[in-house]
Amino acid sequence: MFVRALFTVLLAVLAYATPHRRQEARVITSCTKPNTAALTFDDGPWVYLYDVSKALVAANATGTFFFNGNNYACIYDEDSVKRVQYAYQHGHQVASHTWSHADLTTLTWDQIHDEMWRVEQALQKIVGAYPAFMRPPYGNYNDLVLQASYIRGQVVAIWDFDSGDSVGATAAQSESSYDQLVARHPSTILALNHETYETTAHQVLPYAIQKLQAAGYKLVSLAECTGLPAYQSVGAPGVRDSTWHC
Repeated sequence: MFVRALFTVLLAVLAYATPHRRQEARVITSCTKPNTAALTFDDGPWVYLYDVSKALVAANATGTFFFNGNNYACIYDEDSVKRVQYAYQHGHQVASHTWSHADLTTLTWDQIHDEMWRVEQALQKIVGAYPAFMRPPYGNYNDLVLQASYIRGQVVAIWDFDSGDSVGATAAQSESSYDQLVARHPSTILALNHETYETTAHQVLPYAIQKLQAAGYKLVSLAECTGLPAYQSVGAPGVRDSTWHC
């Protein structure tokens, strides 16, 4: 299962030793399919994931969850594992938000790869899927991050709309932001939200779903709205053993 991860680490070492400029990963900041909106959720897996998923599924919508390995909780904790599996099994896209939510632009080449591969490995173990999308914490990236992402086969995913929940916006303020967004009616929407806020899960998300669908948007995964693969590979999940720890 982990031969691919080891292979990418070897490629990283070889690429870093190469004197010429390394290739960089693709950065996406918006969807490409007209009339689609991708609702994405960072910083989990957290306790509100179930309610976020249920709200989406009830509306025949699909979300994208960017998971950390060890941020609010360890991804290998039994409760966290169940949340990741629940999202995946209910048709949502799961992706990398790196291991510890560190600002990647402050890290060395080796540290960047460590932040990436540890959460990739965790997702492979938990659901059997090797993610093709990585969202850098805070949306921060530099040449090293893009070069490491390219080697790891990752697309770097940013956003073109921020609900503001992570920077202190109230539910009313986030809803107002969605109102203003819908009023502009862009062709596509790539929305940043966080599953770690109760108001996002229980107030803002139901409101946003209703407003966006009423405006004619189809709520889909990031992979679907960009026409790109969600995963580099999909296989059987692993079995819990002594390596499942943070």
